[in-house]
Amino acid sequence: MSEFLLWVIPAAPLLAAVVVTLGVPLGLRSLSPWPVILALALSTGAAYTLRATAAHETIHATAWKWIDAGGVDVSLTLRADTLTLTMLSFITLVSLLIAIYSIGYMAGSPGFARFFAALSLFVASMTLLVEANDFVVLFLAWELVGLCSYLLIGYYQDRPSAGAAAKKAFIVNRIGDFGFLVGIFWLWSLLGRVVPGVQLGLDFDTVFAHAGEIAKRYPDQLTGACLCLFLGAVGKSAQFPLHTWLPDAMEGPSPVSALIHAATMVTAGVYFVARLTPILVHTPEVQLVVAVVGAFTALLAALIALTQNDLKRVLAYSTVSQLGYMFLALGCAGANPHLASLAVAAAVFHVFTHAFFKALLFLSAGSVMHAMGDVIDMRRFGGLRRALPFTHIFFLSGAIALSGLPIFSGFWSKDAILDVVAQATKAGAYRTLFGVLQFAALATAFLTAFYTFRAYFMTFWGQERFPPEAGRRPHESPMVMAAPMAILTPLALFIGLVFGPGIAVPATPATPAVTVLKPNLLAHYLQMNTPGVEHAEHHVNYGVLLASIALSVLGVLLAWQFYYRRPETPRQLAESAEPLYQASANRFYIDEIYRATITTPLEQLASVLPRFDRHWLDKIVDSFALTPRLLGRGIRGVQDGFLQSYAFWMLAGLALLLVLVIGGVS
Repeated sequence: MSEFLLWVIPAAPLLAAVVVTLGVPLGLRSLSPWPVILALALSTGAAYTLRATAAHETIHATAWKWIDAGGVDVSLTLRADTLTLTMLSFITLVSLLIAIYSIGYMAGSPGFARFFAALSLFVASMTLLVEANDFVVLFLAWELVGLCSYLLIGYYQDRPSAGAAAKKAFIVNRIGDFGFLVGIFWLWSLLGRVVPGVQLGLDFDTVFAHAGEIAKRYPDQLTGACLCLFLGAVGKSAQFPLHTWLPDAMEGPSPVSALIHAATMVTAGVYFVARLTPILVHTPEVQLVVAVVGAFTALLAALIALTQNDLKRVLAYSTVSQLGYMFLALGCAGANPHLASLAVAAAVFHVFTHAFFKALLFLSAGSVMHAMGDVIDMRRFGGLRRALPFTHIFFLSGAIALSGLPIFSGFWSKDAILDVVAQATKAGAYRTLFGVLQFAALATAFLTAFYTFRAYFMTFWGQERFPPEAGRRPHESPMVMAAPMAILTPLALFIGLVFGPGIAVPATPATPAVTVLKPNLLAHYLQMNTPGVEHAEHHVNYGVLLASIALSVLGVLLAWQFYYRRPETPRQLAESAEPLYQASANRFYIDEIYRATITTPLEQLASVLPRFDRHWLDKIVDSFALTPRLLGRGIRGVQDGFLQSYAFWMLAGLALLLVLVIGGVS
């Protein structure tokens, strides 16, 4: 039964995508959402059934042997273990709620059926990705996720900006995916050297079992392979320097933004690095790179979010920043291998809580767009809490969770990450490095609270004003959009409380009770019984805990002061620090730097190559074609059709042959 449910999870949305596509020629566009919603409901039910019945075991389900040649052995096999089931528990549920919301948001859209077909394929690809049992199947699902993101980001085909954003997402991800593919081949090559003479599969169990031996014999090459694999995660999860595609992806419909940022696409990179932990514990240098990239991206994206005026872009940079938090946690085992299990638990716990409150925030932003006539610039509206009371509550709930205010979801998962970073600062050679990374993480916590409530106060407080596109009076979203947000609200607020804090337990008779703050169900759920991964407990670090609370509260209070009490203050600060403000507002000119150093030179080269092709390559090729033509003209006279001419040339040839023979004899 478990194996059957494992196949149902990706197969149901895949079948729904096919059904919706085939229904278009039959005139069934208006019914497009229902196969998708039914399929996602089946996937969600299957995921939670597996979670309840098979939480503490690893399940494999093999369909057929796919490749069995040339030393390669790859089967189409799915797996469900603790990490897989954790991911599936929010991917399926959040996707289902987004699909229901989309019925109202996408109503009247000319590509209604196309949207739901692509959405369903997107979810099928993501569930296949996290269920893959080997690197090959995972890579295929990885590429399918990229294809679906291209289709959905570029959904509005009449908007050049949407097409440009879709191409940017696709191309930037190809850079990371090239590294991913090189890493897979490199890892397969190393595995073949360690285990020669057999058919080699790239299933995770086989690779993990031999990771230690590979590390002993080829440490530098294993490091190189893991760096290539991490490049794929950098692209998919929008980490520096491949982060620029994700904010532009806001050109897609708001449900797409919610789907990409909360349940699919960007979470794939975090999942993959977490899955690689049994290998990465043998390459501490790679884990240090993961931690540094994550911390830098978290701080950079938070600084950019401070000055953005597009509500969805604020949330987009927030996602980039929170993903950086997750990578920072995953890299902490580079300081101490004993932190590996705790690092994975903390990172995946934050993925888990982030999915619910970020989905709620994006759907709330979509509700604002729906009421404002697709206007999303926060400078053009304000005071919406009276006109949109339910949306106001929904957005506020998501903002509270994202900001990490005490007892709410983001607080518990953020504290888990800050605690594992604090433990990493106690490791010998890398103590200073992780001290710097800890400062970046705490600064990001403050900035997160500030920019989140900046967006909240700019949108829902202040003087009530609406853009002309909103009509005479804005309206609240219909029930089909409000219901998913209402379901997400308690999950966004309290899912971390349910899975986060433990209970006070006595340590010894001589010591006081110790409060265990950890994702207790998930920590047990995420036990990775693989070679090289050790386990640690997450105990409360009161210094980090109090600092985190203080910084979050300070960020909220400053946002309230700047954007509610004294709204003129931000303008004054921007004028007094104009260069810094402009740098943040222009995303630190990273896109411009890429355009000047990469895009423009390549475009110029592309414009030169056709001329070189026409004026030089074509003539060289034509000269080769001219040679047989000239030879043909030279011997054309021999083939004149006269018998006497043929006799003459035969005698001449015979005479030449005799001369050559006689000359050779003599």
